[in-house]
Amino acid sequence: MEIMGRLSMRRALVLVAAVLLAALTARLGLWQLDRAAQKEHLQASIDSRRDLPVLPASALALAPGDAESQHHRRIELRGQWLPEQTVFLENRQMQGRPGFFVLTPLGLPDGSAVIVQRGWLPRDPVDRTRVSAPTPPGGEVTVRGRIAPPPARLYDFDGGASGAIRQNLHLQGFAIETGLRLRPLSVLESAAPRADPGDGLARDWPAPAATVHKHYGYAFQWFSLSALTVILYVWFQVLRPRRRPA
Repeated sequence: MEIMGRLSMRRALVLVAAVLLAALTARLGLWQLDRAAQKEHLQASIDSRRDLPVLPASALALAPGDAESQHHRRIELRGQWLPEQTVFLENRQMQGRPGFFVLTPLGLPDGSAVIVQRGWLPRDPVDRTRVSAPTPPGGEVTVRGRIAPPPARLYDFDGGASGAIRQNLHLQGFAIETGLRLRPLSVLESAAPRADPGDGLARDWPAPAATVHKHYGYAFQWFSLSALTVILYVWFQVLRPRRRPA
């Protein structure tokens, strides 16, 4: 009787473990499908807004609540670079290579400023703190690009939120740090200014849907693992015991 009780308990534990594992892996598969759908939706939004007329510089959002509706719109701004406030965001990749996003505020005629993601630089393989960034041209320049949210946030290491080289840029904190009246968005520069066409910065900004196939691949793996869990449980706990001689 005691042996039968132990066997029943063992079977119950195996059943619970199999159900939990199958449910968890299926949920992870659904999460990957949701991530793929989000990226496809974002790419569709970018494509549709890219076809809209260029947003007038005078209409650039001043309040955070107005910024989201302008994301991915094309824009052309005139102003002066503020090179002394340039920030290099490290651990940023472009075409699979590690490097820095180069961010420089552009001073606008009304006294405000907007963060421009000017481009990408590769990381020095010997010294990650050595950045040979080109200085933007002086005087009034024309910047063409598309409006974007601030750069995606990464994990902040110790001291990663300050200095010229940092992990992330928080607009509100950076505005307090520099005294600039920053617009609540950023601009992805699409081409070098005419005054400095050979600035050496890469601007192959990745499209959100470019990696969507990875999410479908991960989803297939999770669903396969979920199905395998069910198949193994049915085989070892249901079918195989029935095939044994009494």
